[in-house]
Amino acid sequence: MNPNPKVDSFFSKAKNWQKEFEALRMIVLDCGLTEELKWGQPCYIFEKKNIVLIHGFKEYCALLFFKGALLKDTKGILVQQTENVQAARQIRFTDVREIVKLKGALKAYIYEAVEVEEAGLKVEFKKTKEFTMPEEFQRKLDKSRALSKAFYALTPGRQRGYLLYFSQAKQAKTRESRVEKYIPQILEGKGLEDE
Repeated sequence: MNPNPKVDSFFSKAKNWQKEFEALRMIVLDCGLTEELKWGQPCYIFEKKNIVLIHGFKEYCALLFFKGALLKDTKGILVQQTENVQAARQIRFTDVREIVKLKGALKAYIYEAVEVEEAGLKVEFKKTKEFTMPEEFQRKLDKSRALSKAFYALTPGRQRGYLLYFSQAKQAKTRESRVEKYIPQILEGKGLEDE
């Protein structure tokens, strides 16, 4: 068990879930994973592959398995954060007692996640064409060859990011304004979050 001093600050600064975070940290470290800080969160790695992440939210804290969709989930405790999350799955907690009660199961899930990595298993992601194309965006693509060319030149992940963002708006007016706002960024070859 080797806690990383660089990660200590995350745990000491946490306003919520301190007991839960500490319990999760001890369980994960006991499984022999390497502890690092990634995306501002404690991330646990096996042979340079991300296995699991500890993070907290207002309502709960969680252990996030990067390839959780490939785990057997024999206890039925894995949660898909949103319908658009394809690979990751969480196990959520609201009290340290839940973690203590599930300690054996958590270790089993962590070991299975390591086995998934060792086996080289990959999550089959939906293809970009399987995502909904908002008609407001399709009309713009049909009207502008430059926009169409720029959009389809983006990486599949960037394309999906735009399609999901545009589609999430319930009103046509909102979808239209989102599309208009991001046309210049698409033409520059940038993704939704790129600067």
